[in-house]
Amino acid sequence: MADALALSEAVRGTTSPNPPVGAVVLDAEGHRVGAGATRPPGGPHAEVVALRAAGTRARGGTAVVTLEPCAHHGRTPPCTGALLDAGVAAVRFAVADPTAQAAGGADVLRDAGVDVAGGLLAEEAAAGPLRAWLHHARTGRPHVTWKYAATLDGRVAAADGTSRWISGPGSRAEVHAIRAAADAVVVGTGTVRADDPWLTVRGPGGEPAGRQPLRVVVGTGEVPGGARVLDDAAETLLVRTHDPAEVLARLAERDAVDVLLEGGPTLAGAFVRAGLVDRIVAYVAPALLGAGPAALGPAGVSTITEIHRWRVEGVTMSGEDVRISAVPAGSEGGS
Repeated sequence: MADALALSEAVRGTTSPNPPVGAVVLDAEGHRVGAGATRPPGGPHAEVVALRAAGTRARGGTAVVTLEPCAHHGRTPPCTGALLDAGVAAVRFAVADPTAQAAGGADVLRDAGVDVAGGLLAEEAAAGPLRAWLHHARTGRPHVTWKYAATLDGRVAAADGTSRWISGPGSRAEVHAIRAAADAVVVGTGTVRADDPWLTVRGPGGEPAGRQPLRVVVGTGEVPGGARVLDDAAETLLVRTHDPAEVLARLAERDAVDVLLEGGPTLAGAFVRAGLVDRIVAYVAPALLGAGPAALGPAGVSTITEIHRWRVEGVTMSGEDVRISAVPAGSEGGS
């Protein structure tokens, strides 16, 4: 299952609106004979890719899948049928499918005599590669991660507005990896005017990646004609509104499941105030500014009883910076 989760993570960002699923097939003796992950929409699901690799060696074996095999016919036939046709004797999956349309695959397989069990590394799958898709499946809206970099005293820029570079090169490389797995990257018009970002995914040498997320600029302010986000390196969507819910509705129409919010304090405050941030990834640099904008603008808090409480999922080092991942207090996080 750990291998299947790694396969799932490797295709995150390429499968939306379908889930990024990974699968490994073992033969009857327990030897790994096939592996695969979900292809882009219209392509085969993970189970089919793995079964094709395994061929006849799958008969009597075990399929290990990060998500319960689907039992419906969408763009492709149901995976339960492919598993039964291959003659697998057992299926192990991490997370049950929460959608009314595709759920029930485990029961279909059990009724056909297959040994089925779920819950294997379920927390790792739900808080990892399937986090955004599960959120989208249960709520109908994209999952939003707010990413920012700040100093120890909470500043995201100096008093004159300069911000390059607060975080170190290791953190910046991580951010490109996060972007690479996102469906869309969102900033406000103020950030475009102040920083003129590209919002593209680039490699260690600055070269552009083959796949780029949708760049989204939010707000009614002017976007300069020569802004980098308007170049042809990736598609850019201008959303002329200050309403975060409207922004996410527009992105849902574009089949966006995993959204990365990289805007400044004003836009971040609007999303937090609306209750539309599902995870925070903060890079805290060992530095002090003493003045300059804070990470978060007005977020609807006028007294301490209205404070937004969050639960820390993890704290790790990113070079010299500290990386903090948090979800709203009381939530189940990725699950």
